[in-house]
Amino acid sequence: MAALGLLLAGCHPGSEGVRSEGTPTTTAPAPGHAPSDDPSPTTGASLRKIDAVALLKGDPKVSGEVKRTLAKPCVADAYPIEVTYASLTGNKAPDVIVNVMTCADSIGIGAYVYRRSAAGGSGYDNVFSDEQPSVSAGVDKGDLEISKQTYGTGDKVCCPSGEDVTTYRWSHNRFAELDRYHTDYSKTTVDGPGPDDDDTSEG
Repeated sequence: MAALGLLLAGCHPGSEGVRSEGTPTTTAPAPGHAPSDDPSPTTGASLRKIDAVALLKGDPKVSGEVKRTLAKPCVADAYPIEVTYASLTGNKAPDVIVNVMTCADSIGIGAYVYRRSAAGGSGYDNVFSDEQPSVSAGVDKGDLEISKQTYGTGDKVCCPSGEDVTTYRWSHNRFAELDRYHTDYSKTTVDGPGPDDDDTSEG
């Protein structure tokens, strides 16, 4: 059963699918971590939501491929983006984490962090970007966490072989790598007992 659980975990895609902008989500702290370890939640009164699609389209650091993905919604008015507001850089205004995915299979194609411009006003600066396939950005105890699914020969889109995770911390006006690790997902399947497990007797 434990092996089957690992297999199902490996088949979970790196992103959560197509989402339109919404209210920020507060994640409960992991066991053993005090609530103060997590980024301060942003209240509705202090949060200024942004047009993430317009921000990406107007950003010269965003590739043409990503901008073409954002040329039109996947369905109705839902663009293939996920937007999170959190404190990563110590700025007074919350930082904006944007994940861009493909419409067809929700595979990450771009992860970005925007910081309110030091010059003031309503402008934002791109302080982090990663456009490698299957990339996804999140927050871990106030640090930026970038995960990438890894695929071996014959892997289906749903079921990668593993995952690379890199943690970055804001230092000296940039994100510096803090830690990284790799996880190999189990490919074990439960098909019943093998030949050596049969309880046979001579007779």
